[in-house]
Amino acid sequence: MSTLQRVRCKATAHPLAMDAVLAASVLVCMVAGSFVEPRHRDNVSWVLRTPDVLSLVLMALGAAALVFRRRAPMTVLALTCAVSVVESVTGDPRAPVAMSAVIALYTVASTTDRPTTWRVGLLTMTVLTGTAMAVGSLPWYAQENLAIFAWTGIGATAGDAVRSRRAFVQAIRERAERAERTREEEARRRVAEERLRIARDLHDVVAHHIALVNVQAGVAAHVMDKRPDQAKEALAHVREASRSALNELRATVGLLRQSGDPEAPTEPAPGLDRLDELTGTFRSAGLHVEVARADQGTALPAAVGLAAYRIIQEALTNVQKHAGPQAKAEVSVVRVGPNIEITVLDDGTGEGETPAGGGGHGLLGMRERVTALRGTLTTGPRYGGGFRVHAILPVKSRTPTGEDPA
Repeated sequence: MSTLQRVRCKATAHPLAMDAVLAASVLVCMVAGSFVEPRHRDNVSWVLRTPDVLSLVLMALGAAALVFRRRAPMTVLALTCAVSVVESVTGDPRAPVAMSAVIALYTVASTTDRPTTWRVGLLTMTVLTGTAMAVGSLPWYAQENLAIFAWTGIGATAGDAVRSRRAFVQAIRERAERAERTREEEARRRVAEERLRIARDLHDVVAHHIALVNVQAGVAAHVMDKRPDQAKEALAHVREASRSALNELRATVGLLRQSGDPEAPTEPAPGLDRLDELTGTFRSAGLHVEVARADQGTALPAAVGLAAYRIIQEALTNVQKHAGPQAKAEVSVVRVGPNIEITVLDDGTGEGETPAGGGGHGLLGMRERVTALRGTLTTGPRYGGGFRVHAILPVKSRTPTGEDPA
């Protein structure tokens, strides 16, 4: 820390003590100046003299008032102007008592606004300069009178400049703090969005594979005694579904690893290119699924492909869990203009087992995925029985903030 910085720290911590030091310094300067008298004749510019007792008293009063210049700047300015006026009337020659008024005017200018500085500065210059010109022993155009005008103007200008600089520095500091808060809020928002996305992925993975495991385990338990071959086949499906669940969970949770972790996932996110594999797992679990595609091999952005995959996965999982054992499902993927439409229909009776508590987060997760891509989602029961899920996703996906979610 430099010497100037240490002085500033001490001034901030002990303002009254620093003002007392300033007042003592001003008093020394005024007393030293009072022993010198300007001369403009006999080729002599300055001569020594002894100041009057009244001048010494006025200088002491003006300096003492400066100790309280931060607490009551206007009052200190009025007091120092008063002793300066008295010195102008009684002093012959005058002592530099006006120096205390200049310091007080600087303090007022540095702590108030600019209009107040203009009004107070003009009033102070007019009173002190006018009094010195009107009642002094020197002619009105004397340098001493003009010096009072100049020094009061300098004090007001310097104080206004210091106040402007302080306001500028404070504005920069507030702007920097506001920018820092904005960055922190943006970081928290992005973290929350990432957590929500990971939660949706975990829900989709767990709901799909656990539903398959549950169905196949039930089949195995039902036919274990009478048809052991079919029970072994069901258990093989259970093992395959559980392995797939573990792999997807590992890949999803792996997103939380550090960037330098060598075990971070490298496999791309699933898309519609894995639709046959997805529907095959449901067929293995006993669900009759028909697929119709008319997307003409459209290459989808990763975010759109992942959303379409998860929507179909969640819709078929709901059919498996809630539509009943004899339900059939139809999946269609159609390219319509700039959008791709995903439709999942079933003809179930809805008599299957429902989740504990009356509902889950599957439909909410689908809606959040579609909304993030600025698409539309329609869900509801079909006329005559069954359920319908219809999603419209823009092929060129853009988030509400204009960023590519991929």
